[in-house]
Order: sequence, then C-alpha cells, then structure tokens
Amino acid sequence: MSLMKLLEQAGGGQGLAQLASQFGLDESKVSELSGLLAPAIGSAAKQQATSGGLGDLLGSLKGEGQGALFDDPAQAASPEGQAQGMAFLENLMGGSEGAQGLAETAAEKAGVDVGTVMQFMPAIAGMLQGGLQKQLPDSDVENLMPSGAGGIGGMISGLLGGGGSAPDLSMLTNLLDADGDGSILDDIMGKFMK
Repeated sequence: MSLMKLLEQAGGGQGLAQLASQFGLDESKVSELSGLLAPAIGSAAKQQATSGGLGDLLGSLKGEGQGALFDDPAQAASPEGQAQGMAFLENLMGGSEGAQGLAETAAEKAGVDVGTVMQFMPAIAGMLQGGLQKQLPDSDVENLMPSGAGGIGGMISGLLGGGGSAPDLSMLTNLLDADGDGSILDDIMGKFMK
C-alpha cells in the first residue's frame, strides 16, 4: 500500500475531504497537495533510514500514540495535531528548514498559499504517522530496532529487498521504496535534506 492509499483510508475514507473543509481548500487541491506531499514524505523517510537514522524512524512508528490523528482528521488539523505532525515531519526532513522548503515547493506546484500549506502539511504528516503506527505491529518494529551500529546495514538491506529473515513489514518497505511516480519533488528532496 502506498502512502497516498493510506491517506485515502484516513477518517474512514473521508479524511482528505474533511481536511479540505477544515482548511478551506477545494478537494481537488487537497488531492493535488497530498499527491505531492506523500511521496516526498516517503522519500524523506527512506533517506533517513538509509543514512543511519533507521532507529529514529522506527521509534516514531512504534505504538499507536498518533492513531487518533489518522482516525479523526479534526484532531490532525487541531493545533496539537499539527504540532505532532510537524515534529514528525521535521524529524524526517532534518529540521524546520527542510519542512519549510517542502511547503514552499508544494505551494508553488499546486498554486496554493504557502501559509495554508504550512498548516495542511503537518496535518497530513500526523495522519500518515498515525496510520503507519496502526498498520505496523510493535513486535515487528522492535525486531528491526538497531541493536548496534554493525547491524544497521543488514537491517536496511533486508528492508529494501536484500534478503534475510526479517518479519513482513510491507508497509515500512513500501514507505522506504521509491514511489516511481515521476514527481519532481523526489528529485529535489536532496536540496532540503541536511
């Protein structure tokens, strides 16, 4: 399942429509923004995992603390939900500069005010974090947590299809895989990463 498909399931299938009304956006703009942001967030997660941050990534997916943000778009759009989503996003993007750059690029491509995108983007990130937490069993996440620097390369290799007997983490594998959608955001993500 792609991150976009996961977003489409949020809020019982009404999450994106509810965010559209919450932020005063046309549903087509929300769909366009989501289509730009979800692959970029996935690319940032892949970059974090392959550059030594696998433990941090897995730690953010453990538990179901953000599950309510996936189930209830109003919570994702609340100030608390936006703060949690921005914390998740900044962790993936290497800080606030990367998140700001992504918002500016997405706003320009979708023709939406950057201020609106800076509110919408953390809500989407929070929904994704909550959805991934609900999809990934903690036992599987714990099995992949790095126990030492020497094991990280093997774990990443296993996650990305290099063999091994890792548990079935198809959700995480899909998150880390390139999306192949031709989005230019994937090509410019390196510019925003620290």
